[in-house]
Amino acid sequence: MTGRLGRSAMVLAAGYGQRMRPLTLTRPKPLIEVAGKALIEHGFDRLRLAGVETAVVNVHYLPEQIEDWAQRQPAPKIIISDERAELLDTGGGVARALPLLGEAPFFVINSDSFWVDDGEPALERLRAAWDDERMDCLLLLSPLDRTVGYDGSGDFVRGEDGRLTRRAKAQGTPLAYIGGYLVSPRLFEGAPSGSFSMNLLWDRAIAEGRLFGVEHTGRWLHVGTPEAIAQAEDALKA
Repeated sequence: MTGRLGRSAMVLAAGYGQRMRPLTLTRPKPLIEVAGKALIEHGFDRLRLAGVETAVVNVHYLPEQIEDWAQRQPAPKIIISDERAELLDTGGGVARALPLLGEAPFFVINSDSFWVDDGEPALERLRAAWDDERMDCLLLLSPLDRTVGYDGSGDFVRGEDGRLTRRAKAQGTPLAYIGGYLVSPRLFEGAPSGSFSMNLLWDRAIAEGRLFGVEHTGRWLHVGTPEAIAQAEDALKA
């Protein structure tokens, strides 16, 4: 399995991007540009650097535009997971695509935000930290002071052994989930059919002590609104 670890990836690109309106009235959020490059392209740059060979991209809102973009990409190989009939949320979308992703642990990234690496690339750090005996999922997290455009209170607290608990249920420094993780297909065993959030499976993994996290060493650019585009561009210049 080691040689196939993280050689495929799921890219979540099906959402409506309602907070990004009016820009998303005519194009999907993953195609909104930051610093002259579509948001989804920033994510694909990280996948290419990590040597990902196959990327599954789900589509629902304005899907033809995402499909046209995908057809122009030389690498990695892109497979479209069609959710036109029903938007399946973060968990259901990945579950639908499992037959396309292989048997080894694979990456999942959001297509509407991205991170900037500092030192060893984040996806390589996820690979290096993966322990198949102990983990079902390994999330990429950021301290709040290294985020740009994020106004939340964090999502998880990371223990000394790397295990995660929900921020509201643990003492410690809160960390924000920043839209990337490495996951084993076994996490989806017994998952519900149809639409569901990954939070359902993450909570199950927490209860079993099998959800872990890696702290990102660079910046996370959360581009949630039109106003956040300028913030992200200023951070990239800096």
